[in-house]
Amino acid sequence: MTKLPSSLQKLINELGKLPGVGPKTAQRLAFYLLKQDSIDINSLSQSIAQIKEGITFCSICHNMGETDPCSTCADVRRDHSLVCVVEEPLDAQAIDKSGQYNGIFHVLGGVLNPLEGLGPENLEIDSLLARIKNEELGIKEVIIATNPSLEGETTAMHLSKVIKAANPEVKITRIARGLPMGGDLEYADDITLMRAMEGRREY
Repeated sequence: MTKLPSSLQKLINELGKLPGVGPKTAQRLAFYLLKQDSIDINSLSQSIAQIKEGITFCSICHNMGETDPCSTCADVRRDHSLVCVVEEPLDAQAIDKSGQYNGIFHVLGGVLNPLEGLGPENLEIDSLLARIKNEELGIKEVIIATNPSLEGETTAMHLSKVIKAANPEVKITRIARGLPMGGDLEYADDITLMRAMEGRREY
């Protein structure tokens, strides 16, 4: 049986460790990279090697950025009385990109998942509560924007309970969920339809 060169096999093995990349995809990626110009390969390898150097995590909201505090927390033009709680940095980016939100964020770093050993102590919940309790920050509303999964819903319920206990004056809201643009009613699940009906508004 013909063996691949060890350097190529090592690359395939490393690529296979990436989320969503199976053995066949890892092979295709490795062979694609093999055909590329050495300048492009060097640029890619340098970007990967330097990824940790150019990124820091904000000590206030735990979002990733190039400075601490991050550009969002440092932006005086944003509404600092409005905090949107998300699971991961990419969620914050998606909400910000919509152009419909001008508040600040708080990144939990995951969701509650007892099966994987993730409890409240493993998430950035204590720092969120500290921000809410700090009257000088003037936080008036917390938007819970965890994903509409079982773990996301469990996390949202837990957050609602502990936020109310920390500061009963703070308004707690949950992002609306419903049917995506271009989606068909007949293919929607029961929970999505229920949320769509709950979130209806006057036309």
